[in-house]
Amino acid sequence: MQKKKVAVSIGDLNGIGIQLALENHHTIKKLVAPLYCIDNTMLQQAAKLLQLPIPDDFQTVDTIAPAFTIEPGTVSAQSGAYAYASFVKTVEMAREKKVDAIVTLPIHKKAWEAAGVKYKGHTDALRDFFDADAIMMLGCPKMYVALFTEHIPLREVADSISEKDLTRFLVDFYNTAKPTSTVAVLGLNPHAGDDGVLGNEEKFITNAINNANQTLSAQHSTLNTPFTGPLVPDVAFTPNIRKRYTHYVAMYHDQGLAPLKALYFDEGINVSLNLPILRTSVDHGTAFDIAYKGKKVNGMSYINAVKYIAGSG
Repeated sequence: MQKKKVAVSIGDLNGIGIQLALENHHTIKKLVAPLYCIDNTMLQQAAKLLQLPIPDDFQTVDTIAPAFTIEPGTVSAQSGAYAYASFVKTVEMAREKKVDAIVTLPIHKKAWEAAGVKYKGHTDALRDFFDADAIMMLGCPKMYVALFTEHIPLREVADSISEKDLTRFLVDFYNTAKPTSTVAVLGLNPHAGDDGVLGNEEKFITNAINNANQTLSAQHSTLNTPFTGPLVPDVAFTPNIRKRYTHYVAMYHDQGLAPLKALYFDEGINVSLNLPILRTSVDHGTAFDIAYKGKKVNGMSYINAVKYIAGSG
């Protein structure tokens, strides 16, 4: 079977992304045919700083963005601009069917901001690029968590929950994630609202679950109950409950990602669903504190992100 072609967005070059790419190339190339969106000038500079050899078959592209001096562990507009340009290049290649999927290595959101990039992250940008309601799902085969709201202030979460929007989200999520068992949807409030005593957002969540179940049952006659909930958030990830579910939907960022990262930090990946292209990513940041310091970097998340693509239909 021919390996899938995968474009790798190199991430913030002041961080650990390029080290991950170099150190794990021999593993990655057994799974897919990688193309790294970094030019030779920046690659040579990074490899010299890392004191790492560049594999002979480490395939790169032509000029990405203006070259700059790498400053390990530093937020800079130049590194932000380069990281964004590398990402845009991968998307262009996927859109033009030159590659089958893309993998993104970690960016620094403040560096993007310093470079004048209007997006807070990859998923925001992908929504705009494809005019699609991209869904952020993170995790590993043991547990995946989809986020209804993502990088917004906590004070805005409750006002962002509507029956209509959550219904659409649930239907799109089920049809693109293709879970093989019932998905657990979390409530928003403590005790899932205690029948309205601690908040009434659960009524919108309940209605959205019912709507999505009806829609999906009509679309897929073999389905029983696609979604259940709203579950009480503080017990939803206890061992007995986790035995029942592999997929969760969280109402906000930390509600879903705090337990996920406590349980599976090294293994987790980020998957963008509901798009015309497949994008996966590592589920960690730029690790400025260890960048270019000769420390071993755990590549499990990066390898798992590639494995997800290699195993996709």
